[in-house]
Amino acid sequence: MPSIVKAIQLALQLDLFSDFLLPERRKTKPEAPELPPPAPKLITPPTNKNDDQQSSLPSLPFAPPREQTNAGIRRRILINGTVLEYDLQRSKRRSIGFLINDEGLRITAPRWVTINAIESAIHEKQNWILRKLSERHERTLRQREPVIVWGDGAKLAYLGNEIVVRIMNAPSTGVHFDSEANELHVRLPADTSEQQLKDLIRNWLQQQAKREFNERLPGYAEKLNVRYHSVSLSAATTRWGSCTSQGKIRLNWRLIHFSPLIIDYVIAHELAHLKEMNHSPRFWATVASIFPDFDIARRQLRQHATADFPNFK
Repeated sequence: MPSIVKAIQLALQLDLFSDFLLPERRKTKPEAPELPPPAPKLITPPTNKNDDQQSSLPSLPFAPPREQTNAGIRRRILINGTVLEYDLQRSKRRSIGFLINDEGLRITAPRWVTINAIESAIHEKQNWILRKLSERHERTLRQREPVIVWGDGAKLAYLGNEIVVRIMNAPSTGVHFDSEANELHVRLPADTSEQQLKDLIRNWLQQQAKREFNERLPGYAEKLNVRYHSVSLSAATTRWGSCTSQGKIRLNWRLIHFSPLIIDYVIAHELAHLKEMNHSPRFWATVASIFPDFDIARRQLRQHATADFPNFK
């Protein structure tokens, strides 16, 4: 039995830059930082009303350790006094995979792996699992906050700061940013629709994103002594960026909402893939060689979700 557990633990891999535990298979086209997923599903055991250590997450009564669901076997495991609920699916894959999705934690494991071995792997990765579930819970709460009201006085995140939209009636459309007042002056005819206003602001933000990326990429490429083929904007909902072995870099234009620290981190991350097409310790050492504060920026980036962004549709 110990040899089986050891083999599983060796097969189990955690991509520190995504929300999945995947075997290392991305040799030619590495995956870039993922947008964090939505809401957790944690349940905590009943506690005394006077217990100051009660979790702020929703509490549900205990249930049998397993029940059949459409997704697989629903199981529960006790981790540091918290009952963690997860779906277990069996498959032909060679290693144990962890996924945080809309239902909480889902584990996919080979049919020959024992429950004891699976739960041993859960304990080994408990810090990652609980952190991801907690982040999802926080993002769910943020999604309940009021959405932006498009019009004069609307507030947007831009390069880590908050800017205010000021609308002025004019015969033709145009956008001008007053950096001193932190105001985005938008000129448009009186009969302009809300969607036209959003399109105008989104186009301006995308232009600024492209300008920022083109200004920052060459400096980091020179530090790393690499050449990239091209850079283009991405509107992906699951990735902040990507880089191919041919040096084609795509960066999510939504990064324009974030501080330059985060933008520089994603750029350094993608350029580092031109040296190391993986997420190995050598890769992270490469990132650190041109961006020593990458861990601070990475933690900040993981705190954000798509719910933090204005809806332009």
